[in-house]
Amino acid sequence: MNLEDFLHTTVLLQETVDGCLTDPDGVYVDGTFGRGGHSRLLLSKLSAQGRLIGFDKDPLAIRSGKELEQEDSRFQIVQASFAEMKTELARLGISQVDGILLDLGVSSPQLDDAERGFSFLRDGPLDMRMNPDAGLSAAQWLAQTPEKEIARVLKEYGEERYAKRIANWLVKAQQEEPITTTLRLAEIVKAANPNWERHKHPATRAFQAIRIAVNNELGDLENVLSESVELLSSGGHLAVISFHSLEDRMVKRFIRAQEKGKDVPVGIPLTDDQLGKTMKRVGKAIMPGKEEIDRNARSRSAVLRVAERLAR
Repeated sequence: MNLEDFLHTTVLLQETVDGCLTDPDGVYVDGTFGRGGHSRLLLSKLSAQGRLIGFDKDPLAIRSGKELEQEDSRFQIVQASFAEMKTELARLGISQVDGILLDLGVSSPQLDDAERGFSFLRDGPLDMRMNPDAGLSAAQWLAQTPEKEIARVLKEYGEERYAKRIANWLVKAQQEEPITTTLRLAEIVKAANPNWERHKHPATRAFQAIRIAVNNELGDLENVLSESVELLSSGGHLAVISFHSLEDRMVKRFIRAQEKGKDVPVGIPLTDDQLGKTMKRVGKAIMPGKEEIDRNARSRSAVLRVAERLAR
């Protein structure tokens, strides 16, 4: 398979790189390298002393990253989840960075490749793993997860109204014959869903929920947000693109909590440092404009938030 077989259009490219960049001589992390759109633009703005570390779990993204390593000695790719960022950077001798960039969710190449099992539009093996060589596939997860837990995942991660009903149908179908393909999963969910939303496939929420569970996406996001406080140098920026409300709420609440600091009685004279304030928002949330959405419909739900690390 060629890397060019599945095209990827980088979302909020200029806005995200501008939001992340603070010092052309600095050290930066692209926690979701993908096909390198953000990384390449960021590298073009760094000086000869600048450095960029890319992270990704996807083997094809790593192949693309290895090519960029050959082109630019300032870049290095690491095959790992961004949840392991602190540990992996320590191995490279890096304790602090000047900017962290995260482009959450699933990429277009992953969605468009039926063999990856992310999409209900094409039949393929029910996999959904960002790294197909590690962890449980979606098929394995469905086969061994109790009905109650499936219902919880559908409700919490997919915000699915009919989570219990769909989970029940999935468990019954699994008992008749293992659910191993994307179209079979989609058909079961479609049949179980009694009220379809306009302009949305009835399996959309279920596929999102199962993918999040299989890849521990929200757990990984919580971890990297927490680690960003320690990793960012004074004045360093965190730039995060979210694609659904669960992620965006997590990012928004995290930034708000860092801005607020500790809960203390009103009137006690404390400095920001004593209050434990670690970050401040940079501007308002940024969404794609009409022109970008017209070019790339998948960008329509994107939200970019940027925060700055306060002086230590």
